[in-house]
Amino acid sequence: MSRIASVNLAVPEPNPAKRVGVTGINKQPVDRLVTVRAPGPRTVGLHSGLVGDQIFDIEHHGGDDQAVYAYAREDYDWWQSRLNRPLANGLFGENLTTEGVDVNGAVIGERWRIGPRLVLQPTFGRIPCATFQHKMGEPRWTKTFTRMNRPGAYLRVLEEGEVLAGDTVTVEDRPAHGVTIARAFHAFMTEPDLIPALLDLDGLPDDLRESLTERLPRQP
Repeated sequence: MSRIASVNLAVPEPNPAKRVGVTGINKQPVDRLVTVRAPGPRTVGLHSGLVGDQIFDIEHHGGDDQAVYAYAREDYDWWQSRLNRPLANGLFGENLTTEGVDVNGAVIGERWRIGPRLVLQPTFGRIPCATFQHKMGEPRWTKTFTRMNRPGAYLRVLEEGEVLAGDTVTVEDRPAHGVTIARAFHAFMTEPDLIPALLDLDGLPDDLRESLTERLPRQP
């Protein structure tokens, strides 16, 4: 069964990796209903889609197209076997840890119904940053995370609602273009020749489309 394994909210901690000085990457599971709503524009809105969550680096994180971050428990287990250490839900900074959901195989623009009312839509993969590198304490973590292509998915809120650990996750609609989170992330990070196929996708964030355009290979 596809379900939410845990709902995770930020516990702020110092962030020596960036000028912001504080980070909300440390997410801890909570055992209660959490309201999820569209937070608005990245720098001037409510930042996170989850009520009670906190985002501090608002230049790079949060906003409507990154309202929620989801990561699969199965991918954590895969990383555990390679890093030889336990990885708790929320360690990567995700709001929703899933079970039985192919997060990286999600098609950009599909619709996830979570519980009775909440509907979310995958927009793109998580791009690793200096804060994530510092949190993990692994040599060359950002390059390793990128190379392994298991980024998890950012989601926008289509219909607000509540989420609780144990809620079911159902894919209600899947676009025919078939471009997945993993494929788009790979193109953006390491294969610019694949970028043209992404530019016209419905559901792709506008700022990301601009960044993709800037990464297009130069014509001779």
